[in-house]
Amino acid sequence: MFSRLRRGSAVAAAILAAGLTLTACSTTSDDEKSASGEKITVATNTGDVEVTTDPERVVVLDNTAAETVKAFGITPVAIPKQLFQTDQLKDWTENDDIKDVGTHNEPKFDVVEDVEPDLIIGGYRFSKYNDDLKKVADAAGASYIDIAADDKAEGGRVAAMIRQTEILGKIFNKQDEAEKIISDFQGKLDAAKGVASGQSVFLSVVSGGKIDNGAKRISPLTAPLNVKDVFGGAGGDLHQNSGLTPEAIAQANPDWVFVMDRDAAVKPENGEQAKPAQQVFAAQEAFKGTTFADKNQIVYLDPQFYLREGIQCYGDNYQAIADAMGKK
Repeated sequence: MFSRLRRGSAVAAAILAAGLTLTACSTTSDDEKSASGEKITVATNTGDVEVTTDPERVVVLDNTAAETVKAFGITPVAIPKQLFQTDQLKDWTENDDIKDVGTHNEPKFDVVEDVEPDLIIGGYRFSKYNDDLKKVADAAGASYIDIAADDKAEGGRVAAMIRQTEILGKIFNKQDEAEKIISDFQGKLDAAKGVASGQSVFLSVVSGGKIDNGAKRISPLTAPLNVKDVFGGAGGDLHQNSGLTPEAIAQANPDWVFVMDRDAAVKPENGEQAKPAQQVFAAQEAFKGTTFADKNQIVYLDPQFYLREGIQCYGDNYQAIADAMGKK
């Protein structure tokens, strides 16, 4: 896998020696300056990692961090273009100078090697390759970090996203910009909290033209809100049919439904044009007479939620929830 690494043994030895010297320090001092910035230590999902600030050649693999990096005015040298097919990252995916590293199912490690990165931002969908990507980073004299927001992190996903944004702000010396992102997000979250007062909800995903339980992906979004999942938070794999029927949903009769339209973000494998989630819901005879259908209490989340999932995306969806519930 790593046969194309170009660093010789002498360079590797130099990198190793430098790493041993630097890791002995946990604080930043004036004599730790490098060509592109200073050395800082950041907390990651795999332990503390030493990073050089203001990296010039950045590989971004984590979709939850991508919009923040872009907001800082950073242009990466490589990304997984298929996974970043969103309106917010269009400038990146259509830029031929930015290399494509494939997907988490078929990653192109040779591309990551070829771009000679200073920093690789991995994790989330790419977390299963943490060890492999760290080897690539070590050989290139780069840093590898996994700071993706984890649902099981202290304080939940929301707190983890805030920490992620703060860390990226420190790495790129964009603390003011990071604070603004967090402030905007917090305002939208507070707005959603202000209208969530114990309502029952069904957390739905529309995938393959079928309505199913999407709690596994959506429950981190609703965790800070005072709403009650009618199915108790149990949610199956988004890639499999759980067997949930429209009749069972109607019988549960939630006050509200929050819908993630996976088909809007990922094209069906059969190549056919997927029906929008609104059409799928409108076609359900079983929903007639339910509270959510009769009162039009359905919130369709950002159609690109499945591919975005970062702090900006969560903020947008909190605002959508606040706007919808605030009108009732």
